[in-house]
Amino acid sequence: MLWLSEILLQHHELGSFEDLVTVVAERARSGERFFSMDVKPPFQDTPEDWEERLEAIFSGAPHG
Repeated sequence: MLWLSEILLQHHELGSFEDLVTVVAERARSGERFFSMDVKPPFQDTPEDWEERLEAIFSGAPHG
């Protein structure tokens, strides 16, 4: 299980929501099967529909 809080703790270099999107897609491609959004991303550019966007990125990436 991949947790959003885990990504944020492991990647202090992230400076924007778009940076986070890139990491989520990479983790999905690396074989992660489940993703839990347990915290809201702390970035100024985090959109209101952030949960839907991250889920779409994670679900749409080829797993594997």
